[in-house]
Amino acid sequence: MRTVELLLDEAAELAVRDAWRRLANAGLPSQARHRSPTNSPHLTLATCRELTAPIRWELAEVAAALPLPVRFTGVVRFERPTSVLAWGLDLDSALDGLHRRVWEAVASDSPSEALNPFHAPGRWSPHITLGRTRRAGAFAGRRVPGLLPAPPLSASLTTLRSYDTETGDLEVLEPR
Repeated sequence: MRTVELLLDEAAELAVRDAWRRLANAGLPSQARHRSPTNSPHLTLATCRELTAPIRWELAEVAAALPLPVRFTGVVRFERPTSVLAWGLDLDSALDGLHRRVWEAVASDSPSEALNPFHAPGRWSPHITLGRTRRAGAFAGRRVPGLLPAPPLSASLTTLRSYDTETGDLEVLEPR
């Protein structure tokens, strides 16, 4: 599978990494525990089996629209197949429009069963993951938000990239 992701500006990335460190130091699940050099704070927009030429063409247009300013909304928790602690992002019209363009690009040249329904417009919740685990309710304690620094008031999404989950390769998706 290939992801389509957006990276944060340097100051926001440092704030996320600080949150990761605080969770890890408290013995909680944290993205800081993923030692891969490809592990960076990011916003996942979509996944697909492969980045075909038509998908790449459309994603180059999306990359040309960056940087995109965003606002953090605070701590969010998800109990999907995994427990996730994250900082949410405001789904304003600009972020919603960019996400829809990415979704339409990957959906236009991918089998529907290969698309993650959580990424579909109307279901997608923009967030930056701080910690994740298969243990249900891992972040339910009231003390967890108190461990975290406040998220930045605002940030910029600066770079479009793709991660290949099979090979571990990262690719920056450049504008045309």
